[in-house]
Amino acid sequence: MTSLLVVFSAVLPVFCIAAAGFFMRKINWLTEEADHSLLRLTINLFMPCLILDKLSNNEALRHVQTVLLAPVIGFFTVVLGITLALFVTRFMVLEKPATRRTFALCVGLYNYGYVPMPLAESLFDAQTVGVLFVHNVGVDIALWTVGLGLLRSQPQEKGERGWVKMFSPPVLAIIAALLLNFSGAHVRVPSFVLAASRMLGQCAIPMGLVLIGATIADHAENFQTLKAWPTLGWSCALRLGFLPLLFLFLFLCLARWMPIAPELKRVIILQAAMPAAVFPIVMAKHYGGDTTCALRVVIGTSLLSFVTTPLWIQFGTKFVGVL
Repeated sequence: MTSLLVVFSAVLPVFCIAAAGFFMRKINWLTEEADHSLLRLTINLFMPCLILDKLSNNEALRHVQTVLLAPVIGFFTVVLGITLALFVTRFMVLEKPATRRTFALCVGLYNYGYVPMPLAESLFDAQTVGVLFVHNVGVDIALWTVGLGLLRSQPQEKGERGWVKMFSPPVLAIIAALLLNFSGAHVRVPSFVLAASRMLGQCAIPMGLVLIGATIADHAENFQTLKAWPTLGWSCALRLGFLPLLFLFLFLCLARWMPIAPELKRVIILQAAMPAAVFPIVMAKHYGGDTTCALRVVIGTSLLSFVTTPLWIQFGTKFVGVL
């Protein structure tokens, strides 16, 4: 079984890299003007290269059931989290509808990329990372359909297609890599192409974590602790307390009806242990949400997850019975 010390040792570098981004922003080594270029570089180049490296010749992704089930689980876990959080807002003192919608989205959408990916590789193996990428296709679909529809305060403008964002370079890279994997054509990809993809892909996670730290630094001064306690309490209780238990319970129910690959089991454990995703801060700003509420949920769950994530991963591996 995965010991708590091993899990904690795997989590610590992730937070250290995000902290480096935080402090680089504070001392102005990483400017806001650079964010857009670095983010585009990460999404459009580094991440597709990482996907090609992890999905090519991945035995776990040659099973059709895993390829189909992983995104379905990703989609429904996000929708379930959003629905539960939206129900809980009835008992919270949140006056504005935009605040309630933002709270529900932020609590329901776990960090599905830059934090669980390095943990999947350091704690498990490259095959688990590949299944995680496929799982995240379902999360992206939930984000840009259910999540975006919930957050909008105004009707969609003519010509604006939020669903198009689902077909990002990483998603297209996943589709291409799966086709290569299923067809066996990955063996014909030149070795120098794979080597270059591996080197570029290694930049994706550190760069993403640095940008997460910088984003938190941008909004940290607007974080009003005294007024934030109710939001902090509810978000941490749901995202880091009740939802992990619910996900693991539903997993056991699902496992009784169909076989689940070990790699997918590990992905479920990792995602259950994750804090809120950072991207809803940006979405709240651009789609009529409450940026302050999003900031409180993200910062609160992220800080506490430094303690809870190792505990949940250790508990989950024993509960589910995977290494």
